[in-house]
Amino acid sequence: MTKLRAAITGVHGYVPDYVLTNQELETLVDTNDEWITSRTGIKERRILKGEDVGTSVIGVESAKGLLEKTNTDPAEIDLIIFATITPDLVFPATANIVGAQIGAVNAFGYDLQAACSGFIYGLTTGAKFIESGVYKKVMVIGADKMSSIINYQDRTTCIIFGDGGGAVLLEPAEDGYGIIDSIHKSDGNGEPYLHMKAGGSREPATVETVNAMKHYVFQEGKTVFKFAVENMADFAVKIMDRNNLHSDDVAWLVPHQANKRIVDATSNRMGIGQEKVLMNIERYGNTTAGTIPLLLWDYEKQFKKGDNMIIAAFGGGFTWGAIYTKWAYDAS
Repeated sequence: MTKLRAAITGVHGYVPDYVLTNQELETLVDTNDEWITSRTGIKERRILKGEDVGTSVIGVESAKGLLEKTNTDPAEIDLIIFATITPDLVFPATANIVGAQIGAVNAFGYDLQAACSGFIYGLTTGAKFIESGVYKKVMVIGADKMSSIINYQDRTTCIIFGDGGGAVLLEPAEDGYGIIDSIHKSDGNGEPYLHMKAGGSREPATVETVNAMKHYVFQEGKTVFKFAVENMADFAVKIMDRNNLHSDDVAWLVPHQANKRIVDATSNRMGIGQEKVLMNIERYGNTTAGTIPLLLWDYEKQFKKGDNMIIAAFGGGFTWGAIYTKWAYDAS
């Protein structure tokens, strides 16, 4: 009997129009293009501007494009999983705001918070709903408006992050394609090194927390870099070993776009050449839960049915993991 799997059958992304370049950042903080590029690989990032504009805008635009590309009636969507750390509101879920705006009248939805690993957590979770046989169409969205929680006087973080994201459609497949395997891990001991100090129930927002600049991303870069290099690479190799894959068997590495040096370290550990590594960090920066769907969207036309892909991520919390999927369609 053929195993029922969840296959990605479409992908669409969205980035805002406003481009924040390294040269503009030079006017805001003590930094320069050479310093940023050599350490991160980033040249520019997109910023979502406007009054009363939240992450749902990115989700809605991604979802609408996905529905159109796949010729899907929004009423057929069973579930929306929205991976983000910058929801429009504490509640209701941004997934539900998006669902209402795209006409997904029969779907239930929820937000999933795992920082930069959020999209792969959501992908695995959505796949299980498909594999159970209960649902036929699951939309997984990964998006963040990181500019809403970034201090543009802090050069250690403001050079890294941008706004954007994308969405994929998961559907049942019985032809051997789709998500084959996934492994995930989290370690709350990473909290001191990458977090936002206030705004949660432990330290709710007050005049004092706002004045103390506690509502922005805090990152201890060296520690995070060390953990990211070790764990993202380890799990990428681990999922290859678990599925008897050699470097020649892998068509594409789809890595979270945190830092070019982290991506390079991961591909080196896997023994994969740069021609197989998807990169767009130079244009978008780190969009947190949005980086992987943006990669799939940017490179979709190069994928061929049956391509073996390793998707890997590492995020604050700490969270990390890897997915092995066999691409299910020829995008061209």
